[in-house]
Amino acid sequence: MAIVLGLDIGTSSTKGLLLGTDGEIRATASAAYPLLRPQPGWSEQDPEEWWTACERVVRELLGAARVAPGDVRGIGLSGQMHGSVFLDAAGVSRVREGGRAAAALRPAILWNDQRTGEECAEIERLVGGPRALVELVGNRALTGLTLPKILWLRRHEPHVFRRTAKVLLPKDYIRLRMTGESITDVGDASGYLLLEPESRAWSGRVLRAVDLDPALLPTIVESGAPAGRLTPWAASRLHLEPDLPVAAGSGDNMTGALGAGIVQEGVVLAALGTSGVIYAHSDSPRRDLPADPGVPVGRLQSMCAADGGVRAPGHWCLTGCMLSAGGSLHWCREALFPNESYDRLLAEAAEVPAGSDGLVFLPYLTGERCPHPDPHARGGWIGLTSRHTRGHLVRAVLEGVTFGMSQMLDLVRDVGVPVHAVRIGSGGARSPLWRQLQADVYGCPVALLRTEEGSALGAAMLGGVASGMWPDAAAACRAVVHETDRIEPDRERHELLLRARAVYARLHGDLGPANQILSAREQA
Repeated sequence: MAIVLGLDIGTSSTKGLLLGTDGEIRATASAAYPLLRPQPGWSEQDPEEWWTACERVVRELLGAARVAPGDVRGIGLSGQMHGSVFLDAAGVSRVREGGRAAAALRPAILWNDQRTGEECAEIERLVGGPRALVELVGNRALTGLTLPKILWLRRHEPHVFRRTAKVLLPKDYIRLRMTGESITDVGDASGYLLLEPESRAWSGRVLRAVDLDPALLPTIVESGAPAGRLTPWAASRLHLEPDLPVAAGSGDNMTGALGAGIVQEGVVLAALGTSGVIYAHSDSPRRDLPADPGVPVGRLQSMCAADGGVRAPGHWCLTGCMLSAGGSLHWCREALFPNESYDRLLAEAAEVPAGSDGLVFLPYLTGERCPHPDPHARGGWIGLTSRHTRGHLVRAVLEGVTFGMSQMLDLVRDVGVPVHAVRIGSGGARSPLWRQLQADVYGCPVALLRTEEGSALGAAMLGGVASGMWPDAAAACRAVVHETDRIEPDRERHELLLRARAVYARLHGDLGPANQILSAREQA
């Protein structure tokens, strides 16, 4: 029996699974760890917690599946993107020499950390402005990305920066512990804000502009390529055989898309978790550079896809993220109806007609990123009257979130990528009402998948590619990913919802001045 192991180093836990050559998942497991909040707006983790979680997860998987260590033929890695692990030369060398120590110089700074606003502005100034940066590396400087964190460390903790020899991402730190290699993949590398998408190489121009030594950065390979082999020490800790190939893997957005079979243009992934993510495959590198000077650039992030390997380089992808998707529904229930089940609330929402009888919800509960990069945006119901019921409030939340997702789909179309069908995942895939609502708003079929394992599944598939189980990522998708149902849009409801969305689309701009005032008072 040939099996591959997939590990996803997430923000709240590490998830793992064992995947067979027949595409069947043999076992799943997870291990949680704490999130550190040392100051308001800061988000950190101890990388040692990730490694300890990996040890626990692998042991649990082997026991649950009742497989021998020799049955595992390869390992694939996925992880939270953009997190920065700072390592000194001695720590890296000890791992390469077979030792176990690779202690980080400080806690890792994570993707959702907000401390780097000044550094983001500095980066864009140094390269010639936001448009110039998007033209170079496909993305604007966002507080979550890696380069701003490196510059923050140089400015605020120079004693740590002077000792730093490598800056690794979370899953790449785990690979260092496994193999002794300092390697990243093209997809995760895109989030450093230092990768040129066309060449799939570090940008010398940006490195020179910010005065950084490229030696700080790991080697880049394709996501499905082998990126080292399991050392005897790591094998003993994980209860696996030494010398197993470890794939480069990718960031969780890329591996989640691979786990949904998104390896060609036209089929897009819509993941409605706490946040809402749109992921679209692209056959060529594309950038969000609207011609209108009044429209922000870089609302979509342009990155490399995780479908390449040793045989051929991969393609590209576009992602957009709205900050409060399923989180809006969770807030609505917890704040207003804490004693009611989601099933009851959604049943009441299902009785309300499309368009919520003129009620519109803005899901900007934590500001917004896409399609409006606006930390001052605020949420709320607009059009509320005494005839609106609890069901109206809940349905308006679902519609408002879905309108935001559809705006990101429109951005994908605007840069030239077609959208023929949408595959859905996370919480938005579990509710029949929300599934149908997505089809009706998007105006195209919405498909359900056999499994929602997502990022860990994509990681395992890349492990299978690196170990020779499948020749490439597309073949892995054909073997593993299967649709179970397709929901067609209702054209009459689609037209009704388009009219409601037109009102929704105006409100961000109309309420912008008021939101600026409210935001200032909130921070006073």
